[in-house]
Amino acid sequence: MSSNWDPLALDPPPHSEDLKVSFPQDHVMLITLNRPRYLNAMTPQLTTDIATILNWFDDETSLWAVIVTGSGRAFCAGADLKAWLHNQSSGTANEQENVASSVHGFASISRRHTSCKPMIAAVNGSAYGGGVEMILNCDIVIASEDAVFALPEVKRGVLAAQGVIPRLGRVAGHQLASEMLLLGNSITAIQARDRFRFVNIVVDKSAVVPTALDIARQMIMNSPDSVQSSKEGLVLSQKHHFEEAVQTHSMSLVSKRLYHGANIKEGLAAFSERRKPRWSNPAKL
Repeated sequence: MSSNWDPLALDPPPHSEDLKVSFPQDHVMLITLNRPRYLNAMTPQLTTDIATILNWFDDETSLWAVIVTGSGRAFCAGADLKAWLHNQSSGTANEQENVASSVHGFASISRRHTSCKPMIAAVNGSAYGGGVEMILNCDIVIASEDAVFALPEVKRGVLAAQGVIPRLGRVAGHQLASEMLLLGNSITAIQARDRFRFVNIVVDKSAVVPTALDIARQMIMNSPDSVQSSKEGLVLSQKHHFEEAVQTHSMSLVSKRLYHGANIKEGLAAFSERRKPRWSNPAKL
């Protein structure tokens, strides 16, 4: 385990009450969407809060994993459709340009690809539209057994445009992705796990966050350099053909940090000495 964890030294940037930020265990950050009255539907303020906190998280070397969950009975209901209608009616909507210029996508999560730190979705309740887009860009997904997932954009005349179409096509296959995207119907957590394959574990609602924390704890037992480089390799495999992905990964700054850092020496020494490794924070890139 690590010998350099001090949660009292962490100083996250200011954010609104729409987002809760906590550090429930070593090297782990938990962010909670906190608009339960509105089923945690996304707003510009909440998006800004998430972006600010995740950008800080990416730069904070003592934080190795993040869990995203929602308060109340929903994970995230997606976009605020009433606000969208107002923008359309007033002529201020600019959807194509907004999608094209969005660096990190819906809620600053659905297209976030610059971080090699693992992100776990703790889906405490229903997820619609953008909520599903967020989940599809997480590395591990824990879902409540009563959670419902849907991409209902086609029922509202809009489009799921923030990354979920190619991701769902890759994970579920063309025909099953078409079922979700073209029909817009809801699916259960069991279907999301067994048919569509974007949920890892289904548990009782009360066990969602504890299970996510346990997954994070297992991650933290491993070298943060190795975990982060492994995630980078997975992300690169979605961008490049096989050999190009391998070559790009092998020469990346994250791989260089691994091979020249303290944790590779510590892991090999701990194995040789038959003891548990004591990992240190990765160096800043």
